[in-house]
Amino acid sequence: MGRLIRLPLARRHAPPRTAPARAVVVSAAVGAGHDAVARELTARLTEAGIEVDRYDFLDLLPAGAGRLLVGTYHRMLELAPWTWRLLYGGLDSPRMMRAQARLFTALAGRRMRRLLSADTRIVVSTYPLASQVLGRLRAQGRVHQPVHTYLTDFSVHRLWASPDVDAHLAVHQVPAAQAASAGCRKVQVVRPLVDRRFTPTTERSREAARIRWGLPLDARIALLVGGSWGAGELERTLADIQAADPDLVCVVACGRNEPLRERLLAAGVRHAVGWTQDMPGLMHAADVLVQNAGGISVLEAVACGLPVLTYRSIPGHGLTNSAALDEAGVARWVRSQGELASALDEAVRSGARASAWGADAVEVLLRSAGLARPAVADHLPARELEAAP
Repeated sequence: MGRLIRLPLARRHAPPRTAPARAVVVSAAVGAGHDAVARELTARLTEAGIEVDRYDFLDLLPAGAGRLLVGTYHRMLELAPWTWRLLYGGLDSPRMMRAQARLFTALAGRRMRRLLSADTRIVVSTYPLASQVLGRLRAQGRVHQPVHTYLTDFSVHRLWASPDVDAHLAVHQVPAAQAASAGCRKVQVVRPLVDRRFTPTTERSREAARIRWGLPLDARIALLVGGSWGAGELERTLADIQAADPDLVCVVACGRNEPLRERLLAAGVRHAVGWTQDMPGLMHAADVLVQNAGGISVLEAVACGLPVLTYRSIPGHGLTNSAALDEAGVARWVRSQGELASALDEAVRSGARASAWGADAVEVLLRSAGLARPAVADHLPARELEAAP
C-alpha cells in the first residue's frame, strides 16, 4: 500500500521533461568519406540525447548544380587526373578560398541559413564548401550558433580553412598542425569517427570473413581499394602487386565502378568485388590494405588493426594525404614499384602501425554547446522510472 502512495508523489515531483537540443550536420555525397563521418556522427549524437538533422550540401545548390559539381570532379579523376591536380593546386590560396566562399554562399547561403532553427545548439560540417558557406554566414552575423568543421582528410587543403568557423576537429596531430598553419581556429585532435562494425580483427573473425567471401583460409591476402568510385590506377596496382609477390591473393574492391569490375572479371581476376556493405568483413579477411587516396578506408582499416600501404596515389588530395599519412606513421607511402615487394612483406609480417588519437568528438561538441550527456535515467521509459525505488 505504501508503494502505491509513493509512486504518484514521485511523478508529481519529477523534474519536467525538456525538449532535446538539436544538432545540424552538413555533409556531401562526394565519394563516401564525408557522408560516412556524418552518418556516424549523427548516430553518436543521437545516442547522447541530441536530435540531429543531417543535410547534403549538394541539395542546397540550385537545381542540377550539385550533380554537375560532382560529375565534373568524377570525370576529371577518371579521364584526365592531371586537370584535378592543377585545379587542386590552384585553389590552395587565400584569394581563391575567398572567391569560392563568396560564390557558394551566393548559391546556397539562404537555404543553409533556413536549416538552423532557433533550438539548434550544435552545427558541424564534414565538407569543405559547406564549411566555407557556414563560416561566411557566421562572419556576416547571419548564423549565430558556433560552427565546427570535422576535417575528414588527413591533409588540410586551404578550402577547409575558413577563418570564420569557430573550431576544427582533426583526427591526428599531423592534420591538426596543417590546419593551424592554414589559419584554422581552435583545432583539436579527436578520435576518428568510423562505423563501430570496424573492430579489431581476431582469428575467429578472420576465418569467418574468409569463409563468407570464399577466400582461402591459409593465404596471405591484399585488399585493394580506390574509394567508393573505384578511382585511380587499380588495374596497374593489381598487376604490380602480382609481379611483386605472385603468392599474394588480391581482392579488388571496385566500389560503384562496375566497368572496372567487369574488366577485371573478364581478365580472369577471381576476387573483384562491387559495392558492398560488408567492408568490415573484407578488412577482417585481409592481411594488408593497399589504397590510393587516404580517405575513410584508412581509418576503418586502422580500427580493424589492418596495416595500410599507399601506392599509385590519385592526384591532388591523394598525394597530399599520402605524405601526411606517411609522416604520421599511419600508412607507409610506397613511391615506386621497386619498393613494393619489401613493403608488402613488412606490412603483412609486422601488422598495423600504432597511432595516438585524441578526445571523443561527441564530448567535444557537447561541451562546446554547454551540454552534457544525459544521465541513464533520462533515457528510461516512464514505467521504469515509476518502478525505481
